[in-house]
Amino acid sequence: MSAVDGDSAPHKAGSKTPDDKVSPADLVKSLEEYLAEHPSAAVLEDGRVVFDMRTARYSITESHGRCLLQLWSEERNVMRTVVDLQARAQCLRIVTRRMGAPKPQVLELVPTSDRRTPTTRDAARRNYLKLLERVLAREFVGSKVDGMRSAMDLEHSFGPAYTRGHLLKGTAADAIIGVNAAESGVTIDGVLTLGILWLDHCRNKAEARRHFGGLKVIVPAGAWHTTAERMAWLNHKAGDFQLYTLDERSEELAAIDFRDVGNIESRLVHAFDPKGAIERCNAGIDRVLDLVPNAARARVELLPRSATEVGVLLHGLEFARVRQGLAEQSFAREDEITFGAGAHETQLTAESEPMCRDLLSRLFQSRHPDGVHTDPLFRLQPEHWLESRLRAEMTELLPSLQGDRVYSQVPALSRGDRGMLDLLTLDRQARLAVIELKADEDLHLPMQALDYWIRVRALNDDRQMGVAGRVVSAFERMGYFAGAEVSSLPPRLLLVAPALRVHPTNEPVLRYLSSQIEWELIAVTEHWRRELKVVFRKTSGKA
Repeated sequence: MSAVDGDSAPHKAGSKTPDDKVSPADLVKSLEEYLAEHPSAAVLEDGRVVFDMRTARYSITESHGRCLLQLWSEERNVMRTVVDLQARAQCLRIVTRRMGAPKPQVLELVPTSDRRTPTTRDAARRNYLKLLERVLAREFVGSKVDGMRSAMDLEHSFGPAYTRGHLLKGTAADAIIGVNAAESGVTIDGVLTLGILWLDHCRNKAEARRHFGGLKVIVPAGAWHTTAERMAWLNHKAGDFQLYTLDERSEELAAIDFRDVGNIESRLVHAFDPKGAIERCNAGIDRVLDLVPNAARARVELLPRSATEVGVLLHGLEFARVRQGLAEQSFAREDEITFGAGAHETQLTAESEPMCRDLLSRLFQSRHPDGVHTDPLFRLQPEHWLESRLRAEMTELLPSLQGDRVYSQVPALSRGDRGMLDLLTLDRQARLAVIELKADEDLHLPMQALDYWIRVRALNDDRQMGVAGRVVSAFERMGYFAGAEVSSLPPRLLLVAPALRVHPTNEPVLRYLSSQIEWELIAVTEHWRRELKVVFRKTSGKA
């Protein structure tokens, strides 16, 4: 969030006012809009990535007639005055001035931190295709490597990062898909989704005499864990799934036994009393609410994050935090209050209070169900907005679930990576239900949801004798679902998205999941911000 006049007219980056200068308010708004449109953006200086906006923090403010941009991360901190923005085909050029510097300096804001040139990227993919053909021909003697390609095929959702083909032997065949080590970790982890779609495509397009029995997936050496965990929970009656790693230097192809990936290392933080957290932070919460426009206070939501921290939200967007700690050089309790949306966080003090009041005024004008869709504050964090609506209306929308036992953003740690389950609750039979939400189309929704289901299942299966003399799950031992006896049955998996935002490939991928996974795809109204209703449901039993 930034201090911007809420009545600023729409504009484009680099547009000029009559005096041939871009107003600071316009500069602020353009930067906000770009960052809202490109959450994986990166900031470059002299062609080098200096900030990855997926992890860096930033502040964009209008102060004393200037647009001030501050960027900070664990490695560096930059403060610049922005004097102009220049839209280019591949980036947004930010012309800045630094105190004491005689000449303007230029930063580049690009949509992604992948700095490979198209030529370099395409060459790497062509070389990998040739390498994969050579290795497969050598390793699978008696089979024919056929139809290898990496061309874009938007109709079937295939991108150029994945090399696809067939391995033929008589009338039998396998689908082949591979991804090279130069691709991002997210792209590598997405290979199984595309592999399932490729197998399905091969089966649908195959000649009558040709039978595609399975799928061979090839990933870089050392990058197989996520794919192996996911592959273990596919329906192996639907196909013969095999996983390999390829060392591109030695050209060594090694089979991975995904059925023996070991225990999923999932750990929970201990549950806390949300009502107690709100009571402890009550004084700080009241101070924040005093800055909210009177007519808008009913829209504020309090969401405890820990026993000593409470988030203050508007339609899922956390705009302030109250943390209780110890006062400096004292054992007295003291509330620390910060404000700001998205990556911004500023401490609330007497000096910053006017800015906070202005920011909240703009936020509450922008973020409401009938807001302007081009407004960055309206568009920010749509999944969290959808989540907040579902939390509030779960009993009416999904009556099979216990609406009074809902945990939001539950941390689940595995192999050192931190993941956040969207929502976790129980159904009326005390069976765990994992709820994954998407406000926009996402090709990888089923596999991302599967990751969370796997971890929740592992924690539920971790059963030991509890203090009450009965065997309980890790959730119960850590204080979740107090008073309930959590069922030992595998969790249910619910995927929720607006009807027109359900990616057409989601259902085909879901059909390849293990029969042990009871899933439900729930499509809600497209205008869910105004009215949240279920449009249609598809379930694993009827897929």
